[in-house]
Amino acid sequence: MASESFTGYVWIAIGAYMALILYFVIRGAIKTKNISDYALGNIAFSPIAVGLALAASMTSAATFIINPGFIAYYGISGFISFGLVLSFASLFSLIIITKGFRKIGASVEALTMAQWIGNRYQNKYYALFFGFVSLLLVTFIVLICVGLSKLLSKALNVDEVVVLISAIIFVFGYMMFGGANSMVYTNMVQASLMIIVAFILLTSGAEHFENGISGFLAKLNAIDPALSQTRNSGSPLFRDYFEIIFCQVVVGIAIVCQPHIITKSLLLKNDKQVNTYLIVGVVVESLFFLVVFAGLYARLEFPDLTVDGSLLSLDGVLSAYVVKKFTIGIGVIVVMGLISAGLSTLEGLIQSLSTTITQDVIQPIFGELRIQPVILNRLTIVFLAGISGVFSYQQLVAPDLSVGIFAQNGVYAYFSAAFVPVLFGTFMKRMPLYVPFTSSTAAIFIHFSVYYGRLTPYMQEEIRNPAIASTMAILGSLVIGLILFAFAKSKERKVSIV
Repeated sequence: MASESFTGYVWIAIGAYMALILYFVIRGAIKTKNISDYALGNIAFSPIAVGLALAASMTSAATFIINPGFIAYYGISGFISFGLVLSFASLFSLIIITKGFRKIGASVEALTMAQWIGNRYQNKYYALFFGFVSLLLVTFIVLICVGLSKLLSKALNVDEVVVLISAIIFVFGYMMFGGANSMVYTNMVQASLMIIVAFILLTSGAEHFENGISGFLAKLNAIDPALSQTRNSGSPLFRDYFEIIFCQVVVGIAIVCQPHIITKSLLLKNDKQVNTYLIVGVVVESLFFLVVFAGLYARLEFPDLTVDGSLLSLDGVLSAYVVKKFTIGIGVIVVMGLISAGLSTLEGLIQSLSTTITQDVIQPIFGELRIQPVILNRLTIVFLAGISGVFSYQQLVAPDLSVGIFAQNGVYAYFSAAFVPVLFGTFMKRMPLYVPFTSSTAAIFIHFSVYYGRLTPYMQEEIRNPAIASTMAILGSLVIGLILFAFAKSKERKVSIV
């Protein structure tokens, strides 16, 4: 448990933090007149600010709070997978896709990912389909809510459920009004704090390197030889290089096809800003990905993964490390940085998902409703708060190893379905609708079939790796898409000859 003086300072810091957020929210809400302002803003944001917002949105409680727990449990193999391979693949993909995605998004005036897809392929039902598929991202919201609850409950000595309810009321409450006009600035502040905390966490175990890298690995090896190996056959996620490298490359390439990530480029007002935006976003995000290394420091701090005789849950490892490791002043800064990591992505998810449900699901189905879109969007956020709260409570009391597994299963299914339509829509000019649509539906079918059907030898354990299912889904849908595209081109040539 945290000391009384530590919790007191954390309360003060959180109070100041809440006041700063509300300042930006009120400032942004004054300028938010319609749903377009809420989704994309009506302020000329600097590319540096948007780049920092991108890095903050890409980095969530998963990277700063949950994933270090995987590394603490399973060692170097986890760091290679989450900290290096996934990082390189996702940032490379972001650089390749962003300019084309933004160019098309600006030309079709898309507010959401579903709109981008629907307008690109000129079919409103395809947009509606992706509006429903977007509900899978609720699992990511749940991960962040659980991560924040774990962190704050330890830092404040308050029950996790109480923290969960309070966090949901506050965050979903202010997101009903701010939107993009405030979110870019809150993300910029959050990213700046996260940069400081990233350096603190990455250097917090410097004493373990007094005998170099070999000395550090020797300490891990003394606890468990599997921790110092590049593969961990006893883990559910890092058993061999297929899981550690190949799957993470495939998943990393597709992972940017999430609305709170790829649509950030639509906030830029002209193409000249894209390069600066990408440089800032990629450099900062590269630093953030490395934070999972702190999980190894946590394992050295808690060799048997227990505190006061109680086993540390995977999701609570880093929170316990922060409370024990740091002095009050540094500890408070780190806690606020970890909160920022969660809120930055949570804000982006609430903003993008609520806009998607409002614009691409409710209005197309219930177009006759005489409710202003902004009001409808706020009601949607209330709905998201309720469903997120229910699932978050379930994951607090009965997680499947980690809330990270729950979130990955939903999020990975989403971007597996989105990958082919985004890729083909960005780089191919003419495309029959049935090509991307068939690929999308196939991706969802393959993902959940592999995961719940326990297909392939990798899926036979009690804890299954969603990256395996996603890899099969992405590659399967890509092959299907390429075959259908080749068939469409062949048919087109035959018609032109006739």
